Amino acid sequence: MIVYDLLCENAHRFEGWFASPEAFSHQHEAGQLACPMCGSSSVQKQPSAPYVQTGGGDNGQAVMANPELLESMRRKFVEFVLQSTVDVGPRFADEARAIHYREAPDRAIRGLATAQDTKELQEEGIEVFSLPVPVLPKDKLH
Repeated sequence: MIVYDLLCENAHRFEGWFASPEAFSHQHEAGQLACPMCGSSSVQKQPSAPYVQTGGGDNGQAVMANPELLESMRRKFVEFVLQSTVDVGPRFADEARAIHYREAPDRAIRGLATAQDTKELQEEGIEVFSLPVPVLPKDKLH
């Protein structure tokens, strides 16, 4: 099993799970891929570190990059998020709605939201996601 990051012509990002790279190519060429958000069949594979499930003697465990590389990538991601977003703190859900409904300037934000807030935003069609780790490194906490 291989997982690819995909992007449709309307800039919706989503994952596609395929039995093999050839299975992706076959489905893509046949026009069988569609964005789950808008239905567009104009879908492109994005650069990613694919998750590969092997069936060999590894007891079904995923082939993963070394821990140092993963930690380095995590740090770079967190730094990117910090540099390219505005921290709105506990006002996150309200700000996300205001941006979505064009009541506030369009910008990338980060902040605090409960699981319920996140679920409600997603149900409203507002694209948000939760980071499973603290966003701020210890040296950047105030």
